[in-house]
Amino acid sequence: MTKKLLLLSTGGTIASVVSDEGLAPGESGEELIKMLGRLEYDITVRDILELDSSNIQPEEWKIIAEAIYDHRNDYDGIVVSHGTDTMAYTASMLTFMLQHIDIPIVLTGSQVPMNVILSDAPDNLRLAFAAAANCEPGVYIAFNRKVMRGCRSVKVRTTAFDAFESVNVPPVGEVTSDGFSIRDHRHPQPGKSQLNTKIDTHVSLVKLFPGFDPALLHAMAKNGCHGIVIEAYGLGGMTSIRRNMVAAVGELIRNGIPIITSSQCLYERSDLTKYEVGRLALLEGAISARDMTSESAITKLMWGLGQGMDVKEITDFFNTDVAGEVTLD
Repeated sequence: MTKKLLLLSTGGTIASVVSDEGLAPGESGEELIKMLGRLEYDITVRDILELDSSNIQPEEWKIIAEAIYDHRNDYDGIVVSHGTDTMAYTASMLTFMLQHIDIPIVLTGSQVPMNVILSDAPDNLRLAFAAAANCEPGVYIAFNRKVMRGCRSVKVRTTAFDAFESVNVPPVGEVTSDGFSIRDHRHPQPGKSQLNTKIDTHVSLVKLFPGFDPALLHAMAKNGCHGIVIEAYGLGGMTSIRRNMVAAVGELIRNGIPIITSSQCLYERSDLTKYEVGRLALLEGAISARDMTSESAITKLMWGLGQGMDVKEITDFFNTDVAGEVTLD
């Protein structure tokens, strides 16, 4: 039986054309499909946005999530064509806005526009359709012959075709000389599909560096920041002498502002229990992001705060694996 798939087009490099101001989205979803030639699926196209992904913001996340939710019962899978620059953020947020989604949702894009000879766009889009037709329910990114969990994907290269990597977990699927293979992978607990787009965007993502003044964290809080993800050193260590980040973190947490501690290292986990500098932060109430990506941590924080969660509830939320975004054991 032919699978019914939906393409939601949002713009990005994949749909871009040359203009006097540089590359800008200009191709419709239908035009993208025509350039692919014959496909083995019954594909419907809807153009919902026409934006460079640098302009994709929370308002657009809601539009995309609502379009997916509204059409989820009409199709076997949904593909979202999207620019690469913020694709990992969008995929992570959709993971939380569309918990327990009951069909595969696959984001893809390209490093080169579809209408350019030798573009990576045709292969990426074909792979996305194959993933939407065959993967288990969930949110994914399909890129450069790999299918990755959306909440585990990070853009790591600016121009190369292998722009995305699956961080701390293997890809869900891969194209090799043997064809398209899907690995067995752990699934989240089953539940009723739901749409919840309530988020709090008054958050910050801070990269710690030697000399960082913790007074800046207090300034953020005074100016309306409701939660902070700190990319700390190594396993999650942060300064505890002179410019005392640990003390600032404790004060902010006592004032009701959750502080998530992740690692600046792309791979492996943060572990606040190993070193004194991490344990001090843990004693102050810092919340470990473990092996989450920064994209996933900041969007999870936005979503949790949007539900009205306090510091304790945010802590419990970050100690919960919603959709494969974190390794707890």
